[in-house]
Amino acid sequence: MDLSSSVSLAASKLFARPVSGHVSLGKPLRAVLFVLPVAALGAILFLRPGPHAAGSYAAIVLFAFLVGVAVSGVRVAAQWERGVILRLGRFQTVKGPGVLFVVPVLDYVRFVDIRLLALNIPSQKVITKDNVPAEIDGVLFYRVSDAENAVISVQDYQFAISQFSQASLRDVVGGLSLDELLTEREEIQKQIAEVVEERVQAWGVHVDSIRLLDIEMPEDLKRMMSRQASAEREKRANITKAEGDRDAAMNLSQAAATMQKSPGAMQLRTLQTIDGLGPSASNTVVLFPVELLDAMKALGALTRKQPPDEHAGQEC
Repeated sequence: MDLSSSVSLAASKLFARPVSGHVSLGKPLRAVLFVLPVAALGAILFLRPGPHAAGSYAAIVLFAFLVGVAVSGVRVAAQWERGVILRLGRFQTVKGPGVLFVVPVLDYVRFVDIRLLALNIPSQKVITKDNVPAEIDGVLFYRVSDAENAVISVQDYQFAISQFSQASLRDVVGGLSLDELLTEREEIQKQIAEVVEERVQAWGVHVDSIRLLDIEMPEDLKRMMSRQASAEREKRANITKAEGDRDAAMNLSQAAATMQKSPGAMQLRTLQTIDGLGPSASNTVVLFPVELLDAMKALGALTRKQPPDEHAGQEC
């Protein structure tokens, strides 16, 4: 990005104003209304027979002046515009859209755009409730609901809304903690919009919504938050692994209990294990009969239960 683009970007963030304004649609109409009668009078005076006196030129000039004054009061308001008319400094009426006429010299007209407009909220440096610095920027969507109040009640309603929305953003965010700022963005936007709407209604303006675009924090705080998030993910991974080990141990315990109740189940499991080792030629399998193991266990149990001989160790 070159220097000129950087300066233009900074300027666009500094001046929070819409770039569009009133589009003059009445110039072609006024030109036609001025040319046609003047040309018609000139044609009548110069095409009539007889000498053309200097009075004819004077008549044309005078007529052109009068027509120009009258035509200057013709204005055209677009479909999205309303014209607020002041006569000798006093409010007269609101006209539009379409062709409207204002009395020259006596009337002043100001066109107001009643469409939904977007107003940039420049980056604001705020400090949260837990003393964390942050920079927040956003955009305000609004429209003019009463053109009369928008012109008469406030000097410049666009600039006033911009300043009030910036102050409201700092006030609302200043009463929240960092965690609330990051997790409850929708509620914060609604709260700021309600605060701004309550004040600007008297200016004839309706706030549609406010959206927070970006939240910038110090780099060291971002690194700490990244480490915290990493620790939280590691904690969840360890908990998940422990729960998996617990479930596996419970399943193995249930399987062992089932095999203990059914002697044939252990043999089937042994045969299944041998079948899984069979395709590999590098494995050496040594089989130990399960029946022999059971017989040895039974013999051991029988030996422990046999009572000792009472005459053992006595002399004959």
